[in-house]
Amino acid sequence: MSIINRATPVSSSLVGRFLDVRGLTDTLTAHLSAEDQTPQSMTEASPAKWHRAHVTWFFEEFILRNDPTYVVYDETYRYLFNSYYEAVGPRHPRPERGLVTRPGVADIGHYREYVDNAMIGLLERGALDDASIALVELGCNHEQQHQELLLMDIKHLFSTHAFDPVYVDREIDEAGEIPPLTWRPITGGVTEIGVPDGASTFSYDNEGPRHRVYLEDFEIADRAVTNAEWRAFMGDDGYRRPELWLSDGWAHIQQTGWRAPGYWREADGEWTTFTLSGRRRVVPDEPVVHVSFYEADAYARWAGARLPTEFEWEAAALTGGSARGQLLDTTRCHPGRAGTTMIGDVWEWTSSAYLPYPGFVPANGAVGEYNGKFMCDQHVLRGASAITPPGHERATYRNFFPAPARWVFSGLRLAR
Repeated sequence: MSIINRATPVSSSLVGRFLDVRGLTDTLTAHLSAEDQTPQSMTEASPAKWHRAHVTWFFEEFILRNDPTYVVYDETYRYLFNSYYEAVGPRHPRPERGLVTRPGVADIGHYREYVDNAMIGLLERGALDDASIALVELGCNHEQQHQELLLMDIKHLFSTHAFDPVYVDREIDEAGEIPPLTWRPITGGVTEIGVPDGASTFSYDNEGPRHRVYLEDFEIADRAVTNAEWRAFMGDDGYRRPELWLSDGWAHIQQTGWRAPGYWREADGEWTTFTLSGRRRVVPDEPVVHVSFYEADAYARWAGARLPTEFEWEAAALTGGSARGQLLDTTRCHPGRAGTTMIGDVWEWTSSAYLPYPGFVPANGAVGEYNGKFMCDQHVLRGASAITPPGHERATYRNFFPAPARWVFSGLRLAR
């Protein structure tokens, strides 16, 4: 079974696609110093330099190494920049990626250029079979995933700085009118979920096989929960009421001391949040972001509602139109106003555990480790965020993170 469901003919459009994706990574890191790109602020994050090298390693490992004319750039990189592919071989410990000072940022730039040239030559020669072409598309989408991860990790790193550094400067967002929360009814019944068989667009293997589920009638909120609504939850002692929390969630917030979303801070009666544009006032009508599954679940219970299942979310998204909220804008890198679109601004927690769809079978070999091996103790998020590259989002996309994770651009939408 292929890891993706697309076979693209080799053409100038594929070369252009490859160069566009690679170019965006370079754009995102162009104004980061070598010192910005080297540290690792927590175990779950990775240095920007590592992200740049790893996505390059992916093309070298899974495509270029199959070309008998290709000369590997540096054999030590196979160890340094493998992420979790056991079938490839041993790798540098994840918690110690920030200790890898060599190769340096300039060396990684040379590595990227070397692999880019080799990939373009391979594509232009037309020497790839359908499976290899599919791997090129997978590699491009893999790099888009890491573009979002890179920005998440840079935000976390910068947030640890004493003086709130700015990644991208932008104008201050003024408070606007908070749209009233309304509910959209969705008729239940037997519903098909997942990527349609024979779809011509890209999808990951975990988005299929397409299968049927039964949904009861339900209602879904027409927008995500806002900062103002979250402030009301906080003001009603939401973080101090054990009856609102799952047992693991209550234990976690007692251990961590969480009393507000990630990056929020109160001073002189005013709440601020750290953004990729530095520390800013919390804007009431923006979607709340950087909340964990535990927090999202507690809020939904406080609001007299619940989180949607991922199947309810997909069914609602497919009937909600094609409009998008805020996706990656390199001049902003922050959610927009809370609106009625379901895809964009913030990833939305669902109540669903990340599990395989009926009939799911991982691909053979190392590339089969891409998704399937993580189907344990993770929760599904749907939609996209303000740092998701445009074109990488879709209604069937299944993002997943552990319940405590909140450096993700994660929010929530209610159902009932």
